[in-house]
Amino acid sequence: MAGEMRAMAASQAKRLKSSNEETENQEENGHQDKRFKRSQEDVEDQNKKFPKRKIVLLMAYSGKGYHGMQRNVGSSQFKTIEDDLVSALVQSGCIPENHGEDMKKMSFQRCARTDKGVSAAGQIVSLKIWLIDDVLEKINNCLPSHIRILGLKRVTGGFSSKNKCDARTYFYMIPTFAFAHKDHDIQVETYRLSKETLEKVNKLLACYKGTHNFHNFTSQKGPKDPSAKRYIMEMYCEEPFVREGMEFAVIKVKGQSFMMHQIRKMIGLVIAVVKGYAPESIMERSWGEEKVDVPKAPGLGLVLEKVHFEKYNRRFGNDGLHEPLEWIEEEEKIAVFKEQHIYPTIINTEREEQSMVNWLSTLSIHDFNATSSGVQVNDRHSKSNDLEGSDGCDDDSD
Repeated sequence: MAGEMRAMAASQAKRLKSSNEETENQEENGHQDKRFKRSQEDVEDQNKKFPKRKIVLLMAYSGKGYHGMQRNVGSSQFKTIEDDLVSALVQSGCIPENHGEDMKKMSFQRCARTDKGVSAAGQIVSLKIWLIDDVLEKINNCLPSHIRILGLKRVTGGFSSKNKCDARTYFYMIPTFAFAHKDHDIQVETYRLSKETLEKVNKLLACYKGTHNFHNFTSQKGPKDPSAKRYIMEMYCEEPFVREGMEFAVIKVKGQSFMMHQIRKMIGLVIAVVKGYAPESIMERSWGEEKVDVPKAPGLGLVLEKVHFEKYNRRFGNDGLHEPLEWIEEEEKIAVFKEQHIYPTIINTEREEQSMVNWLSTLSIHDFNATSSGVQVNDRHSKSNDLEGSDGCDDDSD
């Protein structure tokens, strides 16, 4: 009898050991996710005591290595800025995990969509989050260093960063040898922009001010499409500066909204004129109904600098409940981020990949007096030479 009892005890111990080993093996094979999920649920339950409010986040990011700003839920093939942002919001406990899977649940809206490789110094997104303690620090702790949340403000419940935005300001950082005349200037990085050439550049850029039909500056819009008309408030080139032996200049453009590739084509056409490939008359002709071959400058160098909410600020900025959407206190942080992450990325990538040099070599292929059929041929060539073809901005896209 005693022997039978000892045998039963040994059998029970063996089963218990086997069960423990099986549990350990299950955890090693992925059941840690359940523990993480329970941990996440605990965080969410704890954070429910915080108020859930509609806010805007001021974002800065370097777009290199990302396929744009906008997230494609369910697709992990191309990483976007919003993939990292949403992950950080979940990890920090600002939103529940299921809101990350369905961004409509947090009323998420971006002010402007930036595409592949394009950076931002002043992107604005609106959403509902739990206003936890030390919220900015906790979100930034879950983000890579090249994506930063620089500010947060409360907004009205019906606020949409895309629909309430009055205007966007972009800048394009360009190596000045892009303006070297094809016949009588050196074409390398030792080129320096003269005062006369800068004046010519600014004279041409100023032509864009006002309302024009920009159907030639985007794709899939005809001359009769009302949405092709856009209002440009200002566009100019600043004084050049030298970085690491190469001279650069910054072109700034402010408009109500921009279509896909519009800014890059606006700059590309000015470059073609300044370099001597196209006559100045092509500027006005490009706003007419005929099809004009407008070259598209490289995506590298394009940065969303600032978004504007003048109407919202006038109505709600001083109502005693909400702050105006201005970021004066954050300007130093924005400047530091540009110096640390945006400018070096543009300079180093230009040196390594020579995107501007390679693109300039294609200008001679364009026919700036082309018919519609000729343009289509050149467009196909341009697409094949464009680095995956999707760099730019599109403020109309959802």
